[in-house]
Amino acid sequence: MRKILVIGAGGIGSYLISYLNKLDLYEIQVNDDDKVETKNLTYQNFSDEDVGKHKVDCMKRHASVKIASPYPILTPQQLEGFDLVVCCVDNLGTRRMLYNSNVKWLDLRSQGRNAAYVSYEADPSMYDSLLAGKEGSFSCQGESWDGSQEGIHFMHMAIAAMGAQWIQRWFSGDGVNSFAIVNV
Repeated sequence: MRKILVIGAGGIGSYLISYLNKLDLYEIQVNDDDKVETKNLTYQNFSDEDVGKHKVDCMKRHASVKIASPYPILTPQQLEGFDLVVCCVDNLGTRRMLYNSNVKWLDLRSQGRNAAYVSYEADPSMYDSLLAGKEGSFSCQGESWDGSQEGIHFMHMAIAAMGAQWIQRWFSGDGVNSFAIVNV
C-alpha cells in the first residue's frame, strides 16, 4: 500500500481524503491541528455533529483514515517516510518547507473562483512567485466571501478531485502535469 501524508483536512483536504480513501489503495496519514467550526460546514466535508472536534478525528471516523494526528507539520523530518506528501493548507510556511524538501509532493490550492496544483516536478524558478504573499491562513473561499451560502465557491472540491486524479495517474506511472491553474 502506498503511503500518503495529507497536510490539512479543511476545504480541500476533507474532500481529497474522502476521494482517495474510497479506492482502498493508500495508507493515508492526515495532520491538522484545527477543529471543526460551524462556519466550516458550508464548504468542508463535515456535519453538525463534528463541530468542536478535531478535523483529523472526524476524518478518522467518516473516511476511515487510519493515522490521524491533531498536530501541525513543523519540521522537514515529519515529511519523511511517505511515497507522496500532499499540501492542502493555505500556509506559506508549510509550503516553503515542502518546496525546499527532498520529498515527492503535491500542493493543492484554492481561493474563491480559482484553483491550482503544483508538484515537485514544477520549475523551481516559479517558486518565488508561488511562495509570495501574506503570511497567515486564508479560506479557500477567497477574501470576498461573506460567509453566506449564496456566495459559496466549489473550486476547493474541484481541485481536490483533480488532485485525486493526479495522484492516481502519478502512482500508475502515467504522465502528469507539474502545474495547472483553473479559473471559472
